[in-house]
Amino acid sequence: MSFFAVENLGVRFGGVVAVDGVSFSVKQGEVYTIIGPNGAGKTTIFNLIGLIYPPTSGRILFEDREVSGAPHHVAQRGIARTFQNIELFEHATVLQNLLIGRHRHRTTNLLEELLFLPKVRRAEIAQREAVERVIDLLDLAHYRDSLVAGLPYGIRKVIELGRALATEPKLVLLDEPSSGLNPDETDDMAFWIEDIQKELGITVLMVEHDMNLVSRVSDRVLALNEGRVIAEGTPGEVQSHPAVIEAYLGGGE
Repeated sequence: MSFFAVENLGVRFGGVVAVDGVSFSVKQGEVYTIIGPNGAGKTTIFNLIGLIYPPTSGRILFEDREVSGAPHHVAQRGIARTFQNIELFEHATVLQNLLIGRHRHRTTNLLEELLFLPKVRRAEIAQREAVERVIDLLDLAHYRDSLVAGLPYGIRKVIELGRALATEPKLVLLDEPSSGLNPDETDDMAFWIEDIQKELGITVLMVEHDMNLVSRVSDRVLALNEGRVIAEGTPGEVQSHPAVIEAYLGGGE
């Protein structure tokens, strides 16, 4: 049984083939990273996995079952995601944003919540405790009650990661986690990715351009160019692959 796999995945936008017959599988507990020049199709693959776009061909399998339906069904299956462009509620606090990530674990109905039954109180305590564990893991305690809109970009990147972790995913998709971060913030992100994998036991599928981060945290790497797979292997094997070198030196799209 594959933990996660895509088989012959493809998508067209009009006459443009954005992803062309891509196949790979991710083992449970590993950090698997997709690299490639701009326009290679990396984020498009994430959008296909998240059911934002319907694939033209192929299928996506998670725990040996096909991923289908609407985007919220992906979260219900235990797959969480961050985005290149941060998607947070800026006029809510850090705590409130992380609590939103607990929605898939809701166990009470509207009537019970209106009556504020003991079951609801117990559920709220459990949700808060889960979020506090994420806050502790990512060192966000100082910002717990701050509005997101007033926080630095690097902190907001961490908050978005925290919201994904608050869903208690089995698989987390990290889309360019180091984008916009300075070297110290990128170093912190590497530590957190390692903690997510080793301490939380969450499998990581990542799109990333910072090759130092890729080399540090990745177990295996897939390289794309123009929507096609050009190499797969360890970080060292992929970075030294002639087709990968040509794709980057050639500029890509």
